[in-house]
Amino acid sequence: MTVQVVWFKRDLRVSDHWPLAEACRAGPVLPLYIIEPAYWQQPDSSVRQWAFIAESLRDLRRQLARLGLPLWVMEGDTLNILSQLHDQLGPFTLRSHQEYGGNWTYQRDRAVKRWCDAHDVTWQETAPFGVLRPCLDRDHWAEHWQDFMASSQATLPGHCEGALPAPPWPDLKTPRGMGRELCPGRQRGGSETGEAVWKSFLEQRARGYRGGISAPQKAEHSGSRISPYLAWGCLSLRQVVQQLWVAQQQAPAGPLANGLAAFESRLWWHCHFIQKLEDQVDMEHQSLHPALRNLRDDPGNPEWLRAWQQGQTGWPLVDAAMRYLHHHGWINFRMRAMLVSMACYPLWLHWQQPALHLARLFVDYEPGIHYPQIQMQAGVTGINALRMYNPTLQAQKLDPEGHFIRRWVPELRGVSSTWTHQPWNMGSRQQKESGVQIGEDYPSPLVDFDVAVRQARARLAEARHQAGFREQSRAVNQKHGSRRRRPRARNTDNDDQLSLF
Repeated sequence: MTVQVVWFKRDLRVSDHWPLAEACRAGPVLPLYIIEPAYWQQPDSSVRQWAFIAESLRDLRRQLARLGLPLWVMEGDTLNILSQLHDQLGPFTLRSHQEYGGNWTYQRDRAVKRWCDAHDVTWQETAPFGVLRPCLDRDHWAEHWQDFMASSQATLPGHCEGALPAPPWPDLKTPRGMGRELCPGRQRGGSETGEAVWKSFLEQRARGYRGGISAPQKAEHSGSRISPYLAWGCLSLRQVVQQLWVAQQQAPAGPLANGLAAFESRLWWHCHFIQKLEDQVDMEHQSLHPALRNLRDDPGNPEWLRAWQQGQTGWPLVDAAMRYLHHHGWINFRMRAMLVSMACYPLWLHWQQPALHLARLFVDYEPGIHYPQIQMQAGVTGINALRMYNPTLQAQKLDPEGHFIRRWVPELRGVSSTWTHQPWNMGSRQQKESGVQIGEDYPSPLVDFDVAVRQARARLAEARHQAGFREQSRAVNQKHGSRRRRPRARNTDNDDQLSLF
């Protein structure tokens, strides 16, 4: 019988895995994960992402072993590894989920398709969630998403026939990725851990979701925290949605039911944003709206970029959020949006370098969500509202006592709540009493926020008044705009731009 090679990519699980289920019914199975050195040399990759994947691979090996299948993990160029397997097995069937990544994975998959055609190998791809390839009609996209999420999950037999024993694995402890910084506070990888996190949200933590995901110190507990498990496929989105629907039916009216209802819409937006990058893969490299592609110099002021990356901007909440992200590999969406807004409006940095920096820091990096959101927050889509977050007002609203700031900006630990949000306004006496000298121990703000934002608005207004701008905006909206219409809730946590997680 023809060997069924199941190529795992961003789907590191066995539950609701149609390529694996169909392979088990078709013949002897060879589960395969390829460590691609060229991928780990891309500027959006990082050691923290690899560490999460390595843990997920060990977990996947245990899951497959229960089915009687060994997991092959090989390192090298994908085409070379497929050729090695072809020499060993003869023509085989290749099965995988579609991968909705950036340009690198898109070009790699095109090369794999050419290789399969040349070597008499059938490659059967399956959609992992509600993204269409190709998307010919955005008007009915929401119906497709609903139908997909309601469709049957894949089921596995109790035992599958393995093709061959797996060779020794490469050393998973070897650091891989361009972002080399360690991440001591990150979540552990693997489906088993992901299912436990999801269960705790579904049964308990969702009570705090509505109204609890804007302030970073609350969102750490009130958010679902399943984003890395969805990003790397440790959890099936369809399985999550269906379990959510069941929980909604069973939950009595109150905070839990309200939180689950609010979370459901985030899962819809997950696929909506990934569809954008799937439809226009160059969004990773250039601004969506043609008239806004030369809006900013690339990369902008390098000293400001470096200060922003290191959490040394002089705006306490901005710096606390960046340092928290360095440590945890995750932060809630309101803080992600604020970080991008600060980089692209008052500091007037081109969005690409901030996007890459954040991509490397995010353990839950999902290109299809990341780049559309970056461009929305940077104001270069031409179809979304401009959101210029005031760091002082955000700090006063989301961290009124300054606990989060003092935890992550220890230079300000001795500063009272009166001055925590604007320490640059302290006089010399207050600075001495607080044990911090602004400009020495902790920086003054890089720019005057109010002045810089006025300049940013003026530049954007000038760009938006160019001839043909509205026509180009309509074209962007026709291709990428949501057709979904929902009543706008009063709580700003329900903003369409807000995170799914």
